[in-house]
Amino acid sequence: MRKLAIPFCCAVLIFIGESLSGQSLSGRRAPSFALPDSTLKAYDILDYRGRWLLLDFMKTDCPGCKALTKTLEQLKTRMGAKIAVLSIVEPPDNTATVGKYIAETKTTIPIVFDSSQTAIFYFKATPQRPSFDTPHLFAIDPNGMIVQDWPEGALGSLSFPDEVAQLVKGGPAKK
Repeated sequence: MRKLAIPFCCAVLIFIGESLSGQSLSGRRAPSFALPDSTLKAYDILDYRGRWLLLDFMKTDCPGCKALTKTLEQLKTRMGAKIAVLSIVEPPDNTATVGKYIAETKTTIPIVFDSSQTAIFYFKATPQRPSFDTPHLFAIDPNGMIVQDWPEGALGSLSFPDEVAQLVKGGPAKK
């Protein structure tokens, strides 16, 4: 489990709006983003509308993240075109650490770079809550709504892949 700190100055910008909206990470429209990978190819969340997106916030030096990457690769194979998977890293991860991670895990999941702005909105960061644990996975439905999220502790569950499959089939996942 790794904690990522959100810069205080950025967290202050969203403090008022987030304090009024509650703290649930699910049940809301997924915040928009367009982020680059190590080749500077941009990945825009709007490109995934119309299908399920599993959005993974991770670190390349996180053992739990490597296990989740393996599980997500298996889910991609199992569910085919019904889902897309995208991973997001924060500094200090960089092109070198991501390249090494891709070589070690043999992942085909795109890994994009954020500088905390996207993370701030997904995790509803505030000065009182400036960090989050990784890995953390969000399930975004074809309409762009976050319908479920799994913090680090819930991702080790053997039923987690079945929960994702159930969501995609149209049923509720178990919390």
